[in-house]
Amino acid sequence: MRPSCAMRFRPTSKAISRSSAGRLISQLLLGLVSVFACCADVSSTNYPFPGVAWYSEKRTQPPTRMFVAEIDLTNPKVRLRVSPGGPDPDGNGPWQTTLMQPTKIAARDGFDLVVNGDFFRVPATNAIERLNPLNRAATWTAVSGPAVSDGRSWSTSKSKRPCLVVGKDGKASLKMIAKPEAGDREVVSGNTMLVTDGNVVSHENKVRHPRTVVGLNADGTKLILLVVDGRKPGVAVGMNYDELAAEMIRLGCKDALNLDGGGSSVMAVRDPAKGEFKILNQPTDGRERAVANVLGISVR
Repeated sequence: MRPSCAMRFRPTSKAISRSSAGRLISQLLLGLVSVFACCADVSSTNYPFPGVAWYSEKRTQPPTRMFVAEIDLTNPKVRLRVSPGGPDPDGNGPWQTTLMQPTKIAARDGFDLVVNGDFFRVPATNAIERLNPLNRAATWTAVSGPAVSDGRSWSTSKSKRPCLVVGKDGKASLKMIAKPEAGDREVVSGNTMLVTDGNVVSHENKVRHPRTVVGLNADGTKLILLVVDGRKPGVAVGMNYDELAAEMIRLGCKDALNLDGGGSSVMAVRDPAKGEFKILNQPTDGRERAVANVLGISVR
């Protein structure tokens, strides 16, 4: 299911930006990614559930560890769902949910594969919370963008943000919205688009971090999830936005957006035999971080 080396060396016009400078930059980025990808240590592809495949890649130039999940959206048993963490702690107040580890959310809601979701904020009521708020399960929290779970809209934003949207027809798309539309079944948001209509969306920010990314192929039949480890010198340096964009194009995405990252980045899959969740990547905290919401995949 993953692209072959021959495919990696063949960037198409879809990956080329409109201006001449942008075109050269895109070609250079894709060329470099193609070279490094062909020299990567790639694991065998795992097929834990119908319609779900995942594999990992290790590279040395620069040190990189990445995990890719490919979800077949044409499989009628596959379902995407956006799940919040714990219960709403203050009713009509400003906080929407409480932080919870992704594997605990996944076990509660019957997911087979899970990644972290939206950027979020927490109250800083004292020095301890300001120093280390994001590891604290059950901390009150609110996501930064629109969010919908099972058709229930529970968050909006003042300005448009890039979102993965599952519409009332069951089809997935990536779009810029501030408020979910009536009938939207699931919505999770990120902070920036990485790929639009097959083109790299160039960013001035070149800092590398751990990342979680979601993308769709041209006809919306395949969902690509990418988790990149980082902040581990000599092992995994992470990726910047332009590098992520080139990867997602290489993986066959027409559109892609960046979800929350850093210490929150995680991909976990349920062992079909034991029913237990295995965290595939190596989160920066040494363990999964409690988050506000997740994107879950279930196969039933």
